[in-house]
Amino acid sequence: MSYPFDCADPAGRRRGLDTAVTAVQNEQLVVLPVESAYGVACDAFSVDAVADLLEFKGDPARRPPAVLVPNARTIEGLAIDVTDAAHALADAFWPGLLTLVCKQQPTLRWDLGDNRGTVSLRMPVHPLALELLTRTGPLALTTAAPTGTPAPKDCETALDLVGDFADVYLDAGPAPWTAGSTVVDVRGEIPRVVRQGAVSAEELRAVVPDVLVPEVSGS
Repeated sequence: MSYPFDCADPAGRRRGLDTAVTAVQNEQLVVLPVESAYGVACDAFSVDAVADLLEFKGDPARRPPAVLVPNARTIEGLAIDVTDAAHALADAFWPGLLTLVCKQQPTLRWDLGDNRGTVSLRMPVHPLALELLTRTGPLALTTAAPTGTPAPKDCETALDLVGDFADVYLDAGPAPWTAGSTVVDVRGEIPRVVRQGAVSAEELRAVVPDVLVPEVSGS
């Protein structure tokens, strides 16, 4: 484990990104800011690295990590039967706070845990995460906290929670977004919201009018 790189400093950012790229190539874990919290990421195609990621998470059900992508074009290589609605949502909200649950490309040689033939794809909005992704390709990601623990909003808290599980820490200050990503299942012809977040139902319906949004029961 290295001391966190201060990515607010240009020189620290360059050193941190270079070190993080090497760590990903060496099947190690990297902590970085993504959306409303800090996450732990690794090469999505490294079986050993993803296994370390799942071990850190400590989820007995092996809840699969999301997969971060560097651009919307990547969706075609990682998923099958991608609908026009899915493409429209990606074009409208990526990079951004939207996760798309897709049918996994069955020819991929990876092991994301018990994903039941699906993959949750997201092009993150944080510029540091995007810069790393353009150099590494798809990254498996989970929040930088064991299952049942709140996601850390800053690198210092992430360091306390993750410790030696990760080899590189990229510190870009407190996570600037308050809400997490909206999760939309796009495996069918009609997209369905499975978790409401930063992208509102109104914004989704402005792009795909028939998207299904669960009603929120009153208190």
